[in-house]
Amino acid sequence: MKLFSSAILLLGLQTSSAFLTHAPSRATFSRLDAAKNAAVAELKNANEMFDSAPTVKVEGNTLRTCSFDTSVERVQVCLRTEGRPLTANVELWQGPDNNPQRLAVYLEDGYDRPFCTIIETPSGTNSIAIRNTGAQEFPISACIDLSKPEEGKTTVSPIAALSADSKPRLVQGGAVYTTPFAPSVASVLVVLKTDGRPMNARVELLQGPNKKKQVMELYSEDGKLRPFFAVIETPGTGNVVRLVNTATVEYPLTAIVEPFTIEPGYDENGPLGGNMEWTSV
Repeated sequence: MKLFSSAILLLGLQTSSAFLTHAPSRATFSRLDAAKNAAVAELKNANEMFDSAPTVKVEGNTLRTCSFDTSVERVQVCLRTEGRPLTANVELWQGPDNNPQRLAVYLEDGYDRPFCTIIETPSGTNSIAIRNTGAQEFPISACIDLSKPEEGKTTVSPIAALSADSKPRLVQGGAVYTTPFAPSVASVLVVLKTDGRPMNARVELLQGPNKKKQVMELYSEDGKLRPFFAVIETPGTGNVVRLVNTATVEYPLTAIVEPFTIEPGYDENGPLGGNMEWTSV
């Protein structure tokens, strides 16, 4: 998958002062064969995105939108702060008053655990809206990268590629699943999809006894056409990803949660976690 940031049009973008200075580079992590195929292996995490794509500052209680042409197949959206909390809404707009996919994001520390997702953009003209729902004192930086096929070629979605190489787990409506990860895992991939029915779910990153470091509330009107995909940073120890299908029992979803990157020097053949476990509500 090739990402083309040059095609981005950020509406209302001001002068170069709107762009934030990049934070110092952090350790480079190795991909877990990441896994398994070229489409996923070429996927960028949040830090790589901020190093390569234009960045715009979104002040507290401010909305920014990004429009693009119909040739764009999907977009990668990343949000972070300079270390402060982050609360934001990310929406896909398709035509007047049509929001087929919505995300509400909370990060305890928007630098150590930035937000990174891929949103599929089929069928016509689409826009991405990013609203900083935090106070004026908590600005966020955002970047968007676009994926469009080269002439005469087709691109493979990392969501489809990961789904083809992984065994998904069925999550019934109202059910909760948890997935612990070893301290060596630096980030994990999460994919949620349905058979075409609407999808309502919550994804949480926990560290310690019910300590929520990251929370994502999501809605998609068609979980097959527009599945949820995120790269979640998991620094430190005791990380657990918890999935909650907040819909009723008539709306099950399938989930994939796998390690994406690991810390340097760790044996990739060692135990990494990622086996989903049933937890009663």
